[in-house]
Amino acid sequence: MKKMEKLTYFPGCTLKDTASDFEISGMAVMEALGYVLEELERWNCCGTVFSLTDDDLMHQIAPVRDLLRAQEAGSDDIIALCSMCYATLKRTSLFVNGNQERLDKINSFMNKEVDYEGKVSVHHLLEVIRDRIGWEKIEERVTNPLEGLSVAPFYGCTLLRPEEIAIDDPDAPTVLQDLTTALWATPIDYAYCVECGGAYQVVDHRDVVVERTHRIMSAARRAGAD
Repeated sequence: MKKMEKLTYFPGCTLKDTASDFEISGMAVMEALGYVLEELERWNCCGTVFSLTDDDLMHQIAPVRDLLRAQEAGSDDIIALCSMCYATLKRTSLFVNGNQERLDKINSFMNKEVDYEGKVSVHHLLEVIRDRIGWEKIEERVTNPLEGLSVAPFYGCTLLRPEEIAIDDPDAPTVLQDLTTALWATPIDYAYCVECGGAYQVVDHRDVVVERTHRIMSAARRAGAD
Protein backbone atom coordinates (compact mmCIF):
# COMPACT_ATOMS: atom_id res chain seq x y z
CA MET A 1 0.00 0.00 0.00
CA LYS A 2 1.35 3.42 -0.99
CA LYS A 3 2.36 5.61 1.94
CA MET A 4 0.19 8.70 2.43
CA GLU A 5 2.01 11.98 1.88
CA LYS A 6 1.56 14.56 4.63
CA LEU A 7 0.88 18.24 3.95
CA THR A 8 1.05 20.86 6.70
CA TYR A 9 -2.40 22.40 6.96
CA PHE A 10 -3.70 25.62 8.50
CA PRO A 11 -7.47 25.40 9.15
CA GLY A 12 -8.30 28.85 10.47
CA CYS A 13 -11.28 29.75 12.65
CA THR A 14 -14.24 29.47 10.28
CA LEU A 15 -13.43 25.91 9.19
CA LYS A 16 -13.62 24.89 12.83
CA ASP A 17 -17.04 26.50 13.20
CA THR A 18 -19.59 27.52 10.56
CA ALA A 19 -17.67 25.98 7.63
CA SER A 20 -16.65 22.71 9.28
CA ASP A 21 -18.20 20.77 6.40
CA PHE A 22 -15.64 22.38 4.09
CA GLU A 23 -12.80 21.07 6.22
CA ILE A 24 -14.33 17.59 6.46
CA SER A 25 -14.85 17.32 2.70
CA GLY A 26 -11.46 18.81 1.87
CA MET A 27 -9.62 16.36 4.10
CA ALA A 28 -11.64 13.43 2.77
CA VAL A 29 -10.90 14.38 -0.84
CA MET A 30 -7.18 14.69 -0.18
CA GLU A 31 -7.13 11.36 1.66
CA ALA A 32 -8.75 9.70 -1.35
CA LEU A 33 -5.96 11.19 -3.46
CA GLY A 34 -3.22 9.85 -1.18
CA TYR A 35 -2.53 12.90 0.98
CA VAL A 36 -3.04 13.66 4.66
CA LEU A 37 -3.71 17.26 5.70
CA GLU A 38 -1.82 17.41 9.00
CA GLU A 39 -3.15 20.24 11.12
CA LEU A 40 -0.66 22.67 12.59
CA GLU A 41 -0.21 22.42 16.33
CA ARG A 42 -0.89 25.55 18.39
CA TRP A 43 -2.17 27.58 15.45
CA ASN A 44 -3.97 30.86 16.12
CA CYS A 45 -6.36 33.05 14.15
CA CYS A 46 -4.44 34.61 11.25
CA GLY A 47 -6.18 37.94 11.83
CA THR A 48 -8.16 37.68 8.58
CA VAL A 49 -7.32 41.22 7.43
CA PHE A 50 -3.85 42.04 6.10
CA SER A 51 -2.64 45.48 7.17
CA LEU A 52 -1.70 47.69 4.21
CA THR A 53 0.59 49.91 6.31
CA ASP A 54 4.26 49.03 5.89
CA ASP A 55 5.20 50.04 9.43
CA ASP A 56 2.21 48.36 11.10
CA LEU A 57 4.22 45.32 12.11
CA MET A 58 2.16 44.52 15.20
CA HIS A 59 -0.71 43.35 12.97
CA GLN A 60 1.64 40.87 11.29
CA ILE A 61 2.43 38.99 14.51
CA ALA A 62 -0.61 36.67 14.40
CA PRO A 63 -0.01 35.37 10.85
CA VAL A 64 3.76 35.25 11.38
CA ARG A 65 3.18 33.03 14.43
CA ASP A 66 1.30 30.60 12.19
CA LEU A 67 4.18 30.58 9.72
CA LEU A 68 6.48 29.96 12.69
CA ARG A 69 4.36 26.97 13.71
CA ALA A 70 4.99 25.45 10.26
CA GLN A 71 8.70 26.12 10.67
CA GLU A 72 8.63 24.40 14.07
CA ALA A 73 6.93 21.42 12.44
CA GLY A 74 9.82 21.18 9.99
CA SER A 75 7.70 22.17 7.00
CA ASP A 76 8.70 24.53 4.20
CA ASP A 77 5.10 24.88 3.05
CA ILE A 78 1.70 25.51 4.58
CA ILE A 79 -1.65 24.74 2.92
CA ALA A 80 -4.88 26.70 3.47
CA LEU A 81 -8.44 25.88 2.40
CA CYS A 82 -10.05 29.16 3.47
CA SER A 83 -9.41 31.82 0.81
CA MET A 84 -9.24 34.63 3.38
CA CYS A 85 -6.71 32.74 5.50
CA TYR A 86 -4.74 31.98 2.35
CA ALA A 87 -4.65 35.66 1.37
CA THR A 88 -3.59 36.83 4.83
CA LEU A 89 -0.87 34.20 5.27
CA LYS A 90 0.40 34.56 1.70
CA ARG A 91 0.60 38.35 1.85
CA THR A 92 2.31 38.16 5.22
CA SER A 93 4.87 35.66 3.95
CA LEU A 94 5.68 37.91 0.99
CA PHE A 95 5.85 40.91 3.34
CA VAL A 96 8.41 39.41 5.72
CA ASN A 97 10.20 36.59 3.90
CA GLY A 98 13.57 37.85 2.77
CA ASN A 99 13.23 41.20 4.60
CA GLN A 100 15.58 40.88 7.54
CA GLU A 101 14.73 44.26 9.05
CA ARG A 102 11.02 43.43 9.27
CA LEU A 103 11.77 39.92 10.51
CA ASP A 104 14.03 41.22 13.28
CA LYS A 105 11.38 43.66 14.50
CA ILE A 106 8.57 41.12 14.46
CA ASN A 107 10.74 38.49 16.14
CA SER A 108 11.59 41.03 18.85
CA PHE A 109 7.86 41.39 19.56
CA MET A 110 7.63 37.61 19.95
CA ASN A 111 10.43 37.38 22.51
CA LYS A 112 9.07 34.19 24.06
CA GLU A 113 9.17 32.37 20.72
CA VAL A 114 12.04 31.05 18.63
CA ASP A 115 12.81 33.34 15.71
CA TYR A 116 10.87 32.94 12.48
CA GLU A 117 13.42 32.55 9.69
CA GLY A 118 11.20 33.74 6.84
CA LYS A 119 11.31 30.62 4.68
CA VAL A 120 7.78 29.14 4.77
CA SER A 121 5.75 29.28 1.55
CA VAL A 122 1.94 29.49 1.54
CA HIS A 123 -0.33 27.66 -0.91
CA HIS A 124 -4.05 27.23 -1.42
CA LEU A 125 -5.40 23.69 -1.70
CA LEU A 126 -6.50 24.35 -5.28
CA GLU A 127 -2.86 24.97 -6.23
CA VAL A 128 -1.88 21.61 -4.76
CA ILE A 129 -4.65 19.83 -6.64
CA ARG A 130 -3.75 21.52 -9.93
CA ASP A 131 0.05 21.57 -9.76
CA ARG A 132 0.93 18.48 -7.74
CA ILE A 133 -1.92 16.06 -8.39
CA GLY A 134 -3.24 17.12 -11.78
CA TRP A 135 -6.64 17.03 -13.46
CA GLU A 136 -6.06 13.64 -15.10
CA LYS A 137 -5.67 11.93 -11.73
CA ILE A 138 -8.71 13.77 -10.36
CA GLU A 139 -10.80 12.55 -13.28
CA GLU A 140 -9.56 8.99 -12.82
CA ARG A 141 -10.57 8.96 -9.15
CA VAL A 142 -14.12 10.27 -9.61
CA THR A 143 -16.63 7.76 -8.21
CA ASN A 144 -19.79 9.80 -8.68
CA PRO A 145 -19.56 11.72 -11.98
CA LEU A 146 -21.47 15.02 -12.01
CA GLU A 147 -22.41 14.58 -15.65
CA GLY A 148 -25.36 16.76 -16.64
CA LEU A 149 -24.80 19.28 -13.83
CA SER A 150 -24.08 22.88 -14.84
CA VAL A 151 -21.81 24.66 -12.35
CA ALA A 152 -20.90 28.35 -12.09
CA PRO A 153 -17.39 28.67 -10.60
CA PHE A 154 -16.91 31.60 -8.22
CA TYR A 155 -13.46 32.91 -7.27
CA GLY A 156 -14.16 36.15 -5.45
CA CYS A 157 -11.33 38.47 -4.47
CA THR A 158 -8.92 36.79 -2.16
CA LEU A 159 -7.68 33.99 -4.42
CA LEU A 160 -6.86 36.39 -7.25
CA ARG A 161 -6.09 39.81 -5.82
CA PRO A 162 -3.66 41.42 -5.35
CA GLU A 163 -1.89 39.96 -8.37
CA GLU A 164 1.21 38.87 -6.46
CA ILE A 165 -0.78 36.29 -4.47
CA ALA A 166 -3.08 35.16 -7.30
CA ILE A 167 -3.37 31.39 -7.72
CA ASP A 168 -4.38 31.91 -11.37
CA ASP A 169 -4.78 34.63 -14.00
CA PRO A 170 -6.65 37.39 -12.08
CA ASP A 171 -8.66 38.40 -15.15
CA ALA A 172 -9.31 35.02 -16.73
CA PRO A 173 -8.84 32.22 -14.17
CA THR A 174 -9.49 28.62 -15.17
CA VAL A 175 -8.61 26.46 -12.15
CA LEU A 176 -12.21 26.05 -10.95
CA GLN A 177 -13.46 25.48 -14.49
CA ASP A 178 -10.82 22.79 -14.96
CA LEU A 179 -11.78 21.17 -11.65
CA THR A 180 -15.45 21.25 -12.62
CA THR A 181 -14.64 19.55 -15.93
CA ALA A 182 -12.52 16.90 -14.19
CA LEU A 183 -15.56 16.06 -12.05
CA TRP A 184 -17.60 15.54 -15.23
CA ALA A 185 -19.76 18.62 -14.68
CA THR A 186 -20.15 21.51 -17.14
CA PRO A 187 -18.61 24.87 -16.14
CA ILE A 188 -20.74 27.92 -16.92
CA ASP A 189 -19.29 31.28 -17.99
CA TYR A 190 -20.89 34.31 -16.40
CA ALA A 191 -20.00 37.93 -15.74
CA TYR A 192 -19.40 37.94 -11.99
CA CYS A 193 -17.11 34.97 -11.32
CA VAL A 194 -14.24 37.20 -10.11
CA GLU A 195 -16.34 39.88 -8.41
CA CYS A 196 -16.07 40.63 -4.69
CA GLY A 197 -18.87 39.04 -2.70
CA GLY A 198 -18.53 41.50 0.15
CA ALA A 199 -16.07 39.51 2.30
CA TYR A 200 -15.26 41.42 5.49
CA GLN A 201 -18.22 43.78 5.02
CA VAL A 202 -20.48 41.09 6.48
CA VAL A 203 -19.36 42.22 9.95
CA ASP A 204 -20.94 45.69 9.85
CA HIS A 205 -22.49 46.13 6.40
CA ARG A 206 -24.49 42.94 5.95
CA ASP A 207 -26.83 44.64 3.47
CA VAL A 208 -23.90 45.23 1.11
CA VAL A 209 -22.97 41.54 1.21
CA VAL A 210 -26.58 40.44 0.66
CA GLU A 211 -26.89 42.73 -2.37
CA ARG A 212 -23.60 41.63 -3.92
CA THR A 213 -24.13 37.91 -3.39
CA HIS A 214 -27.67 38.18 -4.77
CA ARG A 215 -26.28 39.86 -7.89
CA ILE A 216 -23.64 37.16 -8.34
CA MET A 217 -26.01 34.24 -7.81
CA SER A 218 -28.67 35.77 -10.06
CA ALA A 219 -26.11 36.15 -12.85
CA ALA A 220 -25.06 32.52 -12.43
CA ARG A 221 -28.68 31.39 -12.57
CA ARG A 222 -29.37 33.43 -15.71
CA ALA A 223 -26.30 31.87 -17.33
CA GLY A 224 -27.82 28.42 -16.81
CA ALA A 225 -26.14 27.19 -13.63
CA ASP A 226 -27.88 24.54 -11.57
